[in-house]
Amino acid sequence: MRDHTADLAGLRGDCARCFGLCCVALPFAASSDFALDKPAGRPCPNLGDDHRCGIHDRLRQRGFTGCTVYDCFGAGQRVSQVTFGGRDWRTGPPGHLRRMTEVFPVVRQLHELLRYLTEALTLPAARPLHAELRRMRERTEALASGTPGELAALDVPAHRQEVDVLLLRTSELARAGTRGRKKNRRHADLLGARLRGADLSGADLRGACLIAADLTGADLRGADLIGADLRDTDLTDADLTGAFFLTQPQATAARGSAGTRLPDSVTRPAHWTAGG
Repeated sequence: MRDHTADLAGLRGDCARCFGLCCVALPFAASSDFALDKPAGRPCPNLGDDHRCGIHDRLRQRGFTGCTVYDCFGAGQRVSQVTFGGRDWRTGPPGHLRRMTEVFPVVRQLHELLRYLTEALTLPAARPLHAELRRMRERTEALASGTPGELAALDVPAHRQEVDVLLLRTSELARAGTRGRKKNRRHADLLGARLRGADLSGADLRGACLIAADLTGADLRGADLIGADLRDTDLTDADLTGAFFLTQPQATAARGSAGTRLPDSVTRPAHWTAGG
């Protein structure tokens, strides 16, 4: 059986092969995450002629924390090098920038789904669903390989709903082996919740709002974290071993320490410190 661990590594942004699409196509508003307003389709003023960020090593200090937690899941290089054949938005024909701006968010959503489907194929407990997961992954890959016109016309929410049904079944199988009662915190409002040392092993935290929650020393082993909002969540010394559907942007948006245990698919964020 194929080892999909390497496939997960490939579903990450590679700025060297992208035309800075996240810095052009996406809008953002002045806030605690961004230092200024920028509409979709307008290049960020920090973007250089080489399509690289001029303040990449100082983003947090300059008020662009939102940029540091973003990941296109590899959509940027795909749209740049495959969908548009290596023709960048600066030198392309009239309408090229507009088309890239339309297509990039679509492919990004499809790549996020590919990220979840690929991880699901690494879960031994989900083996009974592996055949269905592979077919859905192949179908999603085919959609992501569409032409600019096909991608712009794609009904992504409808496809996402189909994928979500399969991922939910995957979650139930993966969490079934966790000891104790399975906690259902799906879409729970846990904003600022005090959950220090909480036993959330095997919990369903899909879509839960955990903004600024205190999960210091919490047990999140085997928890489903798909779509959970972890902005400013304190994961100091928390154990997320075996937690699944946790993405790099979620971890980067949280706070942690040297004692925080993460799944193998997630890299410890550079801004985490020994003291949290």
